[in-house]
Amino acid sequence: MIIVLKKEATDEDVTEVKSKIEEMGLRTHISKGAEYTVIGALGDESKLQEGKLRAMRIVEKVIPIMKPYKLVSREFQEENSIIDVCGVKVGGKNIVIIAGPCSVESRDQLLETAREVKKAGAHMLRGGAFKPRTSPYSFQGMEEEGLKLLSEAKKETGLPIVTEVMDTAQVELVAKYADVLQVGARNMQNFPLLKKLGKIDKTILLKRGLTATLDEFLMSAEYILAGGNKKVILCERGIRTFCTYTRNTLDLNIVPAIKKLTHLPIIVDPSHGTGRYDLVIPMSGASIAAGADGLSIEVHRNPEEAISDGDQTLTPKNFKKVVACVQRIAEAVGRCL
Repeated sequence: MIIVLKKEATDEDVTEVKSKIEEMGLRTHISKGAEYTVIGALGDESKLQEGKLRAMRIVEKVIPIMKPYKLVSREFQEENSIIDVCGVKVGGKNIVIIAGPCSVESRDQLLETAREVKKAGAHMLRGGAFKPRTSPYSFQGMEEEGLKLLSEAKKETGLPIVTEVMDTAQVELVAKYADVLQVGARNMQNFPLLKKLGKIDKTILLKRGLTATLDEFLMSAEYILAGGNKKVILCERGIRTFCTYTRNTLDLNIVPAIKKLTHLPIIVDPSHGTGRYDLVIPMSGASIAAGADGLSIEVHRNPEEAISDGDQTLTPKNFKKVVACVQRIAEAVGRCL
């Protein structure tokens, strides 16, 4: 249930309505837009005395939200959320590009890649310090040493850091170094992890699960917002289908659907979405044309020598081509880099 207050509502009015809802045994979540203040009533709505709220002089209207997700819905917040990551704004007019290696492998590898993607136009640096791998024998990441190298790369280039967190025990450590904590596809429904991320003051990049429906994806985001953390960026990274030519099927249908149903920004990962470096450039352009707020792209100085995901990784030279392609399409759809 959401309660929309009249335009003239003061801070005292907001407090009064908030207290009334909490007296009924529900939690509240406040969103202040350009004109209206909206209060979300969360919990057992059977306890909500709707008539008493409608009777309050400052209440404009009371609206039931029929969708299972509440806080991420357009009904709760009409304006697009713009997430500020160290001055880089995701969800506004500008397209944001996150780039870097799949795995942090060494100091030289990471710093060289960071310099190259920064020069080409990237806004944030990605790199895996903890790696969830299908095989237990595959490279699992450099862990805290990798995080320290990412921090060093940030100091040199100024690029905010995006890296993955895999379980609740890692949250504090990863948050110490990273600006954006990524939840990978395999952890999209790791509810203890989502709850813990809802309690920290860091931006969360939530990737869609390999077989997740749109509702399941948004319900995972709801877990984080319900915990109090409003800084969530969604990421489409491809889903599993019967197609074997590509690693996954990049579901660009979800981009305009997300824009319709939620106020949260969404970026696209064409590297994991296709698993083929030769498809990353065209699918990057298609993602921006579909309305994505940004891209996450894997870049390595020598993909043939990459410890992980070399088949889908771009060279710095090809990454420059992505930036040029995105620049043209962004301009065509009224946006910019």
